[in-house]
Amino acid sequence: MNIYVLMKRTFDTEEKIFIKDGQISEEEAEFIINPYDEYAIEEAITLRDEHGGEVTVVTVGNEDSEKQLRTALAMGCDKAVLINIEEDLEEYDEYSTSKVLTQFFKDKQVDLILTGNVTIDGGSGQVGPRLAELMNIPYVTTVTGLQLNNNKVSIVRDIEGDEAHIEAALPLLITAQQGLNEPRYPSLPGIMKAKKKPLTELELDDLDIDEDDVSSKTKTLEIYLPAKKEAGKVLQGELKEQVAELVTYLHRDKKII
Repeated sequence: MNIYVLMKRTFDTEEKIFIKDGQISEEEAEFIINPYDEYAIEEAITLRDEHGGEVTVVTVGNEDSEKQLRTALAMGCDKAVLINIEEDLEEYDEYSTSKVLTQFFKDKQVDLILTGNVTIDGGSGQVGPRLAELMNIPYVTTVTGLQLNNNKVSIVRDIEGDEAHIEAALPLLITAQQGLNEPRYPSLPGIMKAKKKPLTELELDDLDIDEDDVSSKTKTLEIYLPAKKEAGKVLQGELKEQVAELVTYLHRDKKII
């Protein structure tokens, strides 16, 4: 079985992020595998171990993404592919990425594609569904349970406080939601093996892609940090006095009413 995982290198949002010249400063940022993609990687490895086959992890990025690809290999993926777009990275949006990936998969025998439900930087959740539409294969999003039986897939899908049970057939694309599994940490033997596993680097020319055909359809106008939260205000006195104070505060200080 040919299993592919789409992975993205993202900022570690648990670390402090700095804005410089209207952009997130990469010099002071920490980068990780997008956490939702880790669920996809773990599920792909588990399915391969149970049913056989091969897991290939793919990313669209630049040479800095090699570290995260090696981490995925250390977790247990068999191969890695970097589609290197170099300095054009900031000009790419979900449309661009899905078009590039479609060309990559054009001559591939695909059984299952897994990716994270969203990325923690953009959070659009568009790349997976867009790719499936372009490849003309079915897809299921926000997956929290998955069982494979020959060519049939039994899926549990999170639907905001409830769940849906879906039956699908391969080939298929799914996006992994938190709760699907518990991603493993790379072991020392896994890290050593990852150094010898194949990591292929491709450029747009290798995929016969014209840059104009994958140009972004969206534009980022501004990037800024959230405003600092003000300290809370404690209302004093009896309930009637508190209500009066609150109304005065909202009217005079906050100009809300």
